[in-house]
Amino acid sequence: MSSESSLAAQRLYNDPRVAQAKELLLAAVADHQKELADVREPNPALASDYKVMLDQFSQHRGGSTFFPYLGSGIGNGSYVEIADGSVKLDMITGIGVHGYGHSHPLIVEAGIDAAISDTVMQGNLQQNTNSCDLSKLLVDTACETGAELKHCFLTTSGAMANENSLKMAFQHNHPANRVIAFSHCFAGRTLALAQVTDKAKYRVGLPDTIAVDYIPFFDQNAPQRSTEIAVSHLKYHIDRHPGKHAALWMELIQGEGGYYPGDQKFFEALIEVARENNIAVIADEVQTFCRTTRAYAFQHFGLDKLVDIVTIGKFSQLCATLFTDEYAPKPGLISQTFTGSTGAIFASHAMLKGMIDNGHFGNNGKNMQLHNHFVEGLNRVADKHPGAISGPYGIGGMVALTPFDGSADVATDMVRRLYDHGLMSFMAGGAPSRVRFLMPLGCVTEQDIDAACDIIEAVVVAMA
Repeated sequence: MSSESSLAAQRLYNDPRVAQAKELLLAAVADHQKELADVREPNPALASDYKVMLDQFSQHRGGSTFFPYLGSGIGNGSYVEIADGSVKLDMITGIGVHGYGHSHPLIVEAGIDAAISDTVMQGNLQQNTNSCDLSKLLVDTACETGAELKHCFLTTSGAMANENSLKMAFQHNHPANRVIAFSHCFAGRTLALAQVTDKAKYRVGLPDTIAVDYIPFFDQNAPQRSTEIAVSHLKYHIDRHPGKHAALWMELIQGEGGYYPGDQKFFEALIEVARENNIAVIADEVQTFCRTTRAYAFQHFGLDKLVDIVTIGKFSQLCATLFTDEYAPKPGLISQTFTGSTGAIFASHAMLKGMIDNGHFGNNGKNMQLHNHFVEGLNRVADKHPGAISGPYGIGGMVALTPFDGSADVATDMVRRLYDHGLMSFMAGGAPSRVRFLMPLGCVTEQDIDAACDIIEAVVVAMA
């Protein structure tokens, strides 16, 4: 394209001064992150000021943070510097958000591109071409093995993506007003999603908004029996409330519930009943996106022809609801001032394309190689310390273990001890409670995983 017919924006991004600035900024980041290659203790000289910052922040937000964590603003892949001078090995990544870890060149470069773009936020009325590029990549990737998810609505959070999916299902299947979900599922914390989420304490003091019926999830130890039980429960609810269910809400791998994976035949059996009763099939992939053998978990389970609506988030930076022609919303149902920040849009495109180009997907892709290495390391710890940890559980970039007796107090204690030893994790599930990890798949190395397992073993010894 000649300079006369090109856009000013194209000339800006191709300006050699921008390329030089990127080179200088990337070099500066690389120079300063070199020292962040291992776990480090806090700097005593920073302790007093750091405590003041934490106390002030807790006061402003109306409650203390779970970890005494305020990042300094730089990291090195799986490692992150805290403002108290310590360095942590981050294996929870903001509960799955920081898929390329901290200060990764790919993300830094995307951030520079976003910084020189014209707006901070993009929204329903005004979106830039990079929103178009991202939507196409998400849709093309979703449809590459036969799905009919031809549409994609970008949004700012996983909760909003899930809200939008429910609105589409309710509108299409009006006057149906009920949802069927799995026991122990997590959908979000809005007024509507707190009703779907199977955790009573998240609804304390909230009004009822949506009627939800629960069915049991898949049991790997009894696949056929658990499938029969779930189908029986599903049919019972449908018979009890004929024509009243708008959606079957499915976490294909239960995240907050404890990292329990489902099974293709299990899902197919439930979906067959749902389709017979004109119930929308929604796959909630806010936590699983980019973490299995495929970009989408519904592809991992071979459900391409069976899903109507899919939601993604966390790893994707901004979030999205993908849907078929049949569930396209009527004008006015779905609209937001903000559909995402320009920085999140640039980063999302770079991260998904990076995962595809760098071989993370497939049965023997990097995601599964990293998972298997973590599993091997945790098994070594379990073999050396019988009764200390059981598992591991999960798929791909989702890994969990049950510590000791699996009580909530023990799991919380282990998570806090791991943090003090330099490893970031979090809890999941209940009865048993588990310690979970969401690796920064775009940058984590086997050496990082080995270091994590060493810390886990040290904490196991201390707790035992």
